[in-house]
Amino acid sequence: MPLQIVRNDITHMQVDAIVNAANASLSDGGGGGVDGCIHRAAGPELLAECKALGGCATGHAKLTKGYALPCRYVIHTVGPRWCGGAHGERELLAACYRSSLALALEHGCASVAFPLIASGVYGFPKDLALRTAIDTIGDFLLAHDMTVYLVIFDRKAYQIGSKLFADITAYIDDRYAAAHADERGARQRRMEAYPVCGASVCMQADAAPAPRAVGVQHPGALKDALEQLDESFSEMLLRKIDERGMTDAQCYKKANIDRKLFSKIRSDKGYKPSKPTVIAFAIALELPLNELQDMLRKAGFALSHSNKFDIIVEFFVAHGNYNVFEINEALFAFDQSLIGT
Repeated sequence: MPLQIVRNDITHMQVDAIVNAANASLSDGGGGGVDGCIHRAAGPELLAECKALGGCATGHAKLTKGYALPCRYVIHTVGPRWCGGAHGERELLAACYRSSLALALEHGCASVAFPLIASGVYGFPKDLALRTAIDTIGDFLLAHDMTVYLVIFDRKAYQIGSKLFADITAYIDDRYAAAHADERGARQRRMEAYPVCGASVCMQADAAPAPRAVGVQHPGALKDALEQLDESFSEMLLRKIDERGMTDAQCYKKANIDRKLFSKIRSDKGYKPSKPTVIAFAIALELPLNELQDMLRKAGFALSHSNKFDIIVEFFVAHGNYNVFEINEALFAFDQSLIGT
């Protein structure tokens, strides 16, 4: 998928460029945080090149070689210090992402990894820093083909809004608990219907007779049925794109789906997608819940209240929020798979 949230050490990312959350001088050797980790992993040559750059203004970015890092380039950007939010901090933070992505594009990078800029010692609220990163990167990816990683080092560094987290938690609790209560009730009813006697099951006296073997009464019936297959997933997807008046590119970019995968789906009406891929397209098309379920059935899937991933997706659709990046934020926060490729 073009935008991925991953838990990793950014100095280990196998990408064309990583982004360094640097200070304005670019010349103090890093110190602590992401800056220090990158300098230590790259070696002293990185600092020597940084000293020749003459510093960097807040919201701007400059590029160096990667040296001992597994990437070709390091893009250095300077985030804003949080001063209460009334001093253009969010606009400056968005400028960091835009400037870095522009440099990556200029140097032919196909993949870039970002830390959560300014969310450490610069004091930017983590939920707002995350929202700014997702929004800015998402806007860029609507117009450009690139794989972008948002690298989260640990759980403490990642935080969605507290109200959203609480609302999703309550939604999960209501439906997840009910689903498992239904399962327990069904098991109890089965046990009452077929009580266990020792190691065997005691069948009721009036148990239903054994089913009869059924022969093929009409040899052509199966062939006829197979020739009248329902609309496939890919056929429904392409129909819905046309109905929404979208272009293919608008749809797969909004779904956070790679262009190559979409090409496979378009060229093969029997294509078997993964469940996250189906949901990503349904979200991009802004399908209501019943149509989302229909699209899932076309691919052999369904939503279930015994699955937290499904409940979170349902929560966003029920609330009319079809932003795939925001949904992935929430899925990541709850340790679930992300939607998309």
